[in-house]
Amino acid sequence: MESLRIKAEKLRSLSYDNVLAEYMGIGTMTENPIRVFFIQNLTDAVLMFSFDGIDDTFPLAPHSYFLTDVTANKASGEGFFTKVGQRFYVKQFGDVPTQGSVYVSCFYAEP
Repeated sequence: MESLRIKAEKLRSLSYDNVLAEYMGIGTMTENPIRVFFIQNLTDAVLMFSFDGIDDTFPLAPHSYFLTDVTANKASGEGFFTKVGQRFYVKQFGDVPTQGSVYVSCFYAEP
């Protein structure tokens, strides 16, 4: 069995004053197939998130997070991953945020 270690891509973020009524990209696109990602809504408003910038995927309450282990416990080619070039998006969902930021942390495997 191949040994893999977890590596992190650089943190992606978007300040509350850039969260608008239409979807805004959070940082840059991913550079690797992502196995684990962690999305934090550290604003003071409920926000809607999307994987394509078009379709609503899930809302997040203020000061909450979404953590998913997509495929951390698989060998390098097993399981499913987010694609290289994935971007995460956010928009207002009700109240306009007045403080804080949203963050996306992405982790991939390296042999």
